[in-house]
Amino acid sequence: MTEREMRKIDQELKQFAMKNFERPSNCRNLEQIRYYVRELSVKIDEMRRQFNYVPSSAYSLLAQYNAKQNSIIGMDFRKTYCS
Repeated sequence: MTEREMRKIDQELKQFAMKNFERPSNCRNLEQIRYYVRELSVKIDEMRRQFNYVPSSAYSLLAQYNAKQNSIIGMDFRKTYCS
């Protein structure tokens, strides 16, 4: 795969994410985050099968959603069990 093809795939992923997802920092709902994680995981698998390449930005975005999810779970836990 050429560098040009890799950049094109990376741009397509960024456009897909901007069009379909909200920024992780703006998410306030666990179900919303879980939906985005699921959809992004499907997209990553699709790119891996189709191109045998996944941009690092896809994994970075997935990590950001997972971190936000863990943060919300931690806050919910503290509200429920530490009050």
